[in-house]
Amino acid sequence: MMISEEQLDQYRVESTLLRVIRDVSPTNDVRGIVVAWDDESVLVRKKNRKVVKLARNYIYQPYENERPPEFMLPQDPIEPDGVSDDE
Repeated sequence: MMISEEQLDQYRVESTLLRVIRDVSPTNDVRGIVVAWDDESVLVRKKNRKVVKLARNYIYQPYENERPPEFMLPQDPIEPDGVSDDE
């Protein structure tokens, strides 16, 4: 689902710091402020003042919000299987 024009405009007017979730890895998130957009993409200015062009179908949320669990990598502990590689 693409982010709406109204939501993008609100984020731009309020200069809301956003987290743009591109996949399940938090290291691939983009943090910045909406500068402009068109039908397919959004321009986001990062803290270092570089501007990146991102697809509108990514997840855009205020940075202070928790990252949704459905977009997190699995955190299941690895259980030992009883087989050792040491022998």
